[in-house]
Amino acid sequence: MHYVKVKSILSAKNGMNLYRGCLHGCIYCDSRSNCYNMQHRFEDVEIKENAIELLEKALKSKRKKCMIGMGSMTDPYIPLETDVKNTRKALELIYKYGFGATLITKSANVLRDLDILKEINKKTKCIIQMTLTTFDDKLCKIIEPNVSTTKERFEVLKVLNQNNIPTVVWFTPILPFINDTKENITGILDYCIKAKVYGIICFGMGVTLREGNREYFYEKLDKFFPAVKEKYIKTYGINYILGSRNNKCLMNIFYKTCKQHNIICDNNKIFEYLNSFESKEIIEKQQLDLF
Repeated sequence: MHYVKVKSILSAKNGMNLYRGCLHGCIYCDSRSNCYNMQHRFEDVEIKENAIELLEKALKSKRKKCMIGMGSMTDPYIPLETDVKNTRKALELIYKYGFGATLITKSANVLRDLDILKEINKKTKCIIQMTLTTFDDKLCKIIEPNVSTTKERFEVLKVLNQNNIPTVVWFTPILPFINDTKENITGILDYCIKAKVYGIICFGMGVTLREGNREYFYEKLDKFFPAVKEKYIKTYGINYILGSRNNKCLMNIFYKTCKQHNIICDNNKIFEYLNSFESKEIIEKQQLDLF
C-alpha cells in the first residue's frame, strides 16, 4: 500500500473511492482496465490520505443534501479498511452532516459499521449494494478468491434486512462457459428472495473485457479453466461485451422470478432509488400535514 494526497474526493455525481486498487483478486475485475490510467500496480493499494478532510469540506459546502456513494471502483471494505478505517470515518461524516449513503461491497465486514448505517437510515436513507455472481461457494473462491463467500454475503443481506436497511444486489458479471447456468441463476435469485432485497441490477448475462483486465482474466482462465480461454477467443474475439449464449433463457428466468416475488428489476428505477435523497423528517412532516 502507499499514501497519496488528492485534490478532490467527491465526483460530480457525489460518488467517491477512498482507495484505488484492490486485493480481492476477482478474475474479471474491470477496474484493472488500462483506460483508468492507474499509475501503480493494482495490488499496491493507494490510500487517499486526505480523503476524510476533503469529504468534510465538501459536505459542509453543499447547499442541498444528497446521497453519497462509495465503492464504484474499489470495494470500501478491502482488508486495509480494518486498520485505516476511512470508510467508517466517511460514514460518520455523512451521518454528522445529514446526508444519505449507499455503497457497493462484496465483504461481510460491512456489518462492522452496522451501528452507523442504522443511524444514517433513521435520518434519511442508507442502502447497501452487494454483488452476487456465483451460487457455488467453491467456484466463488476461484473467481473471487479474497472476498466473503456468496453464502456469507447472503447472511449479511439477511442481517441488513432484519435491521430495516434496504439492499440492492448487483447480478453481474455472469461468465460465459463458467457460471451462466440455470442452477447458478436460480440459486442466487433464491438468496435474494430469502434476504428480501429491494432490487437486483442486471445488464444481461455476460461479462465485459477491456485491455488490461482481459489479459488478467485470460491468465486466470488458463490456470483454473483449461481450454475455456480458447472458447472465449473463438466466440468473442476482442469484443467489449461478451454475452452469454444462454442469455435469453436466463433473463426470462430472472424477470419471471423477480416479478413473482416483487423484486424491482428495472435498472433505471433502481438507480433513481439509489440516487434520490429522502429526509425522514420531511417525509414524516408531509404525512402529518395530510391529517
